[in-house]
Formats: sequence, C-alpha cells, structure tokens
Amino acid sequence: MAAPKPDESMSHFGDYIALVPEDDVLPALRSELAATLASLSGLDDAEAMRRHPPYTWSIKEVVAHLIDAERVFGYRALRFARSDATPLPGFDENLYAQTSGADARPLADLLDEFEALRRSHVRFFEGLSPEAWDRRGVASDATISVRALAYVIVGHERHHATIVRRRLGPA
Repeated sequence: MAAPKPDESMSHFGDYIALVPEDDVLPALRSELAATLASLSGLDDAEAMRRHPPYTWSIKEVVAHLIDAERVFGYRALRFARSDATPLPGFDENLYAQTSGADARPLADLLDEFEALRRSHVRFFEGLSPEAWDRRGVASDATISVRALAYVIVGHERHHATIVRRRLGPA
C-alpha cells in the first residue's frame, strides 16, 4: 500500500496526511495509539482538565475530540469501503467538544474508550480488500478515499499529540 495521492482527499486534510510518511498505515495506526496512551496514561485528572493558554480545550477534551473525529472518519471509511455513495455531512468539532462532557469523566475512561475505538478501526482496516482501500465517497462536500481516511486518522492524532506534548512541556 502507498500513501494517498493528493486527489484522494480534500486539501485541508493534506496537512494531516503529510504527517504520516509511512507507506503502510496499519502499523502507524497501532504505534500512534501506543504512543498516545503512553504519553497520557500517567497524567492525573487535575492536570488533564487544565487549559493551557492559548488553547481552549482541556487535555480531556482533546482526547474526546480524538475519539469523536476518529468515529466520524471511521464511519466515513466504512460507508465508502462498502460502496455507499451517499454524501456525508461535515461535523462541528467545537460543538462536539463543548457538549462532550469530557471534563466530567476520568481521563483513564477516555483513554480506554480511545483504545477500544482504535483497536476496532485497526481490525476494520486490516480486513479491507485492496479494492476497498481505493473506493471514494463524498464527505463535507469533497471526495475522499478510504485510504486517505486511514491516513487522516493517524495524522490527526499526531497533530494533536504534538500540541499536547508542547502544552505539557518536558516530562
């Protein structure tokens, strides 16, 4: 498998895809999960609720955002892999974060949910035929391939993990 070509996704996802230089996204899906869990599992709930200016989301809300976005991207990948041509709408990530209730949940619960979701997506992507990876659909008024969605999942996580590391500073 090769990385998606520029015509396989909407331009604003190009930055996320560029964060995934690997030719095989499946090991990247696994390793990024492990890295995120390792960096956040030792964080206590008080620190995970802090907002580090100029950022407006707590670390818990960032994890909830990763969960929400991965669910949306994964759902899109499922629909398109199964040749469903129904155009799918976008989503308001800020509204989702605002209404997620993430700060009321223990960080450990959010990380458990994230891990379960990612493991489910890894299994889903592992089971795809070569033809399914190439299938495309329309989401947020733009065409995107199943392959690009898998790369977006990893790149999106890497993007936010970099910001979180910067927020938390040296260990």
